[in-house]
Amino acid sequence: MASSLPASKSGLYADPREDWLGQRKEEILDPARPIVDPHHHLWDRGGQRYLIEELAADIASGHNIVATVYVEARSMYRAGGPEEMRPVGEVEFAGGAAAMSASGGYGKAAICAGIVGHANLLLGDAARAVLEAEIAAGNGRFRGIRHSSPWDADPDVAGMYALRPKGLLLDPTFRKGFACLAPLGLSFDSWLFHPQIGELADLARAFPDTKIVLDHCGGPIGVGSYASRREEIFKGWKASIQDIAKCPNVVVKLGGLAMRLLGYDFHERPLPPSSEDLAAAWRPYVETCIEAFGPDRAMFESNFPPDKGQCSYQVIFNAFKRIAAPYSEAEKTALFSKTATDVYKL
Repeated sequence: MASSLPASKSGLYADPREDWLGQRKEEILDPARPIVDPHHHLWDRGGQRYLIEELAADIASGHNIVATVYVEARSMYRAGGPEEMRPVGEVEFAGGAAAMSASGGYGKAAICAGIVGHANLLLGDAARAVLEAEIAAGNGRFRGIRHSSPWDADPDVAGMYALRPKGLLLDPTFRKGFACLAPLGLSFDSWLFHPQIGELADLARAFPDTKIVLDHCGGPIGVGSYASRREEIFKGWKASIQDIAKCPNVVVKLGGLAMRLLGYDFHERPLPPSSEDLAAAWRPYVETCIEAFGPDRAMFESNFPPDKGQCSYQVIFNAFKRIAAPYSEAEKTALFSKTATDVYKL
């Protein structure tokens, strides 16, 4: 059963603080560049509200966001009905936000232009009925699902995921459910911790016709028993990234690095970090992913509001633009909009 606590309460990321973030204002770099933000959440739970109004305000802070993709966050599940069908409520919720956005009342960005929901793939063959219900609920915007699989033996790392099963991606029943995706034209977003990347590579090789999106640079860990071992951990993470990038059906999202998971303490400092600070910290991870996958299989993501615990929307995309500065115009277009548009069929 998923926790109803926001992940911030379980150590995964810091709570956003508008007053603290407001201490850092930056000029927008390359302000005309079109951006598709392929990964954000909307929720109202645990005392934390981040709905279309909050996202629209962040988008309005200056970058040229043209569209976004909603990714599952256990938001607004149906309160009743069959347990397996309750996640359909989240697709309906995200579709409602998309309809609100289409009114033009929340800025020019097409918010929730694509929707990634959840279906319990441990239902095996029975997952197909849930997926079909979500396709119907998505009104043309439903693109795939995420079935999160983070697991680690260290409870200080696992946090809210401590009750998740070990080896989920290898489970035969899970794979029966996974087999339902490609025939329906659906993709799979994968959120895991970096020691599990090999399990996802095994899954990708077993299902070469299923598009798989590796979220958050593959979840490199820098807390708990992984703390103070950054160079050693980086080498193992990099080898895993280079291996899974050999699977042509896998693409990677560049972000999620402003969560506490990576082990940086930006959220504990008196002033929020600058985009230069973040670019310096994140460049080795982002460049490794781009080098392994290529710009046509990589896309920058905000991961808001989790990443908002350490930086503002202005600053996070400025940091990405600093990291992307050496790349060609075509490569930048891929990283900021084209890959996301292609993967999520926007």
